[in-house]
Amino acid sequence: MTALEKLNHRIRTFAQDVAQGFFAITHSGLALLGLAVFCLVVTLTMRPDLRTAGEARLISWLQERQVEETGFQTDVEAVDRATATDPTGLPKQQANIAYWLSRKYRVAAEPLGALVAEAYELGPRNQLDPTLILAVMAIESGFNPFAQSPVGAQGLMQVMTKIHSDKYEGFGGRLAAFDPVANLRVGVTVLKECIARAGSIEGGLRLYVGAAHIEDKSGGYAGKVIAEHDRLKRVAQGQSVPTVQPTATAAVAQSVGDLWEKAQKLASFKDKEEDVSR
Repeated sequence: MTALEKLNHRIRTFAQDVAQGFFAITHSGLALLGLAVFCLVVTLTMRPDLRTAGEARLISWLQERQVEETGFQTDVEAVDRATATDPTGLPKQQANIAYWLSRKYRVAAEPLGALVAEAYELGPRNQLDPTLILAVMAIESGFNPFAQSPVGAQGLMQVMTKIHSDKYEGFGGRLAAFDPVANLRVGVTVLKECIARAGSIEGGLRLYVGAAHIEDKSGGYAGKVIAEHDRLKRVAQGQSVPTVQPTATAAVAQSVGDLWEKAQKLASFKDKEEDVSR
């Protein structure tokens, strides 16, 4: 073996030793890393409090980074708190109602979709027609979750929060009156109790609004709710129902307009008769 061959042999041997050493170190490192990951997974599985704390820490760090880069902070959980549902994913009847109410009360269809779905879930459980629940919301607040009356009725269903504060305890307290779903659920409970006490829907509605002992031959509040209830039932069935009801003044104006049009036609017809007679 020449000197050159010996040199090449030594170089190859050295390279093989280096490669084997590097492989051994890498293999040991990966094994150690895998062991560490396994121990971490086991620890987090057995200690969910540590996992929660770690997630909160990570989210906090990501939010801080986002504030540094964009100048404002976002909340990834906001969508979970939003009372909104895409009406296209609802059953046909519910979607019909959501879109009709959206046009009539000028409220976005998505939050209305969530309220309609909730009413359809609460209705059967409380022996109430879902469209009656929606009619009460419509007349009471026009679907404004932050509405408040001069006497203290609050939220979508205009529940008297001071009187029914105990019903909000399961939702975290009286401020839940301004949460749409919480207010809806409490309002349905109150409405059910009123109807049971009065023995009829009309009597229950009058009791609900605090007018049980007021004689109202014209229908008043109860009449408005029942009329809206009837419209919503027809909307659910797919019938075409106008969103704007003609007022008495508009009806009179329409009648006068029809009479004027008829008078014009008669005058034109009379003129033609005179021309023919000449």
